[in-house]
Amino acid sequence: MSTHAATATDLSQKTPLLQSRLGSFLAVVPLSIWVVNHLWNNLAAFYGGAAWQSAVTEYKNPYAQAFTFLIVMLPLLFHTGWGLVRMFSFKPNNLAYPYYGNVKYLVQRVAGMGVLFFIGAHVWLAFLQPRLIHGGAEPFAAIAYEMHWHPPTIGVYVLGVLGTAYHLANGLQGFAMGWGLLASERSMRRFEPWSIVVFLVLLGIGWGAIFALYKAGGTEQVMQERARIMQARGVVSDH
Repeated sequence: MSTHAATATDLSQKTPLLQSRLGSFLAVVPLSIWVVNHLWNNLAAFYGGAAWQSAVTEYKNPYAQAFTFLIVMLPLLFHTGWGLVRMFSFKPNNLAYPYYGNVKYLVQRVAGMGVLFFIGAHVWLAFLQPRLIHGGAEPFAAIAYEMHWHPPTIGVYVLGVLGTAYHLANGLQGFAMGWGLLASERSMRRFEPWSIVVFLVLLGIGWGAIFALYKAGGTEQVMQERARIMQARGVVSDH
């Protein structure tokens, strides 16, 4: 039996078809659309702080901000719960079946756990904390400075974007299989290059945005603005 066939059989036995399809659908629509859009918007960092804040943190009205948060968080929570159920029902058999598809399936589960922690920290630190504690969106100078001068921050973002790009690109193949769009070994092999292209494009966009933030964080203008932000918050020293 092929790895793909074994995997599909195991999942169909453990997860109801409707629940499985709904979980994969919410991962692709709207989550993947939002992720692509969010990564793309962060490329505005190449054009400076004002452009970045306009693209990433500003909304036309408060209702748009709340609506965006809901259409992201509700599917994310459902997909997270669905994914955790699959995670805890998953028993690695890579030693017995060291196939390429089996390795991908294992990496997908590991990447999913990493992405869960990354997105949780990102939503809190970049979205909720600035608004709930400091009364406004995260300033460009604050995140750019952290990217440049705080190695754990850029390290987490580099790995987080890597895991997100892989999880999304590989998840598209799982989505296509679950919805019957890919029904044979041949069709799955033919789809593989497209999955790799999606992964590389997402990785390039995400790491490009990180580089832009890192580069801006070393400028005198950003460092001075960040110092004013810390002073206004009453922070004497950090890190």
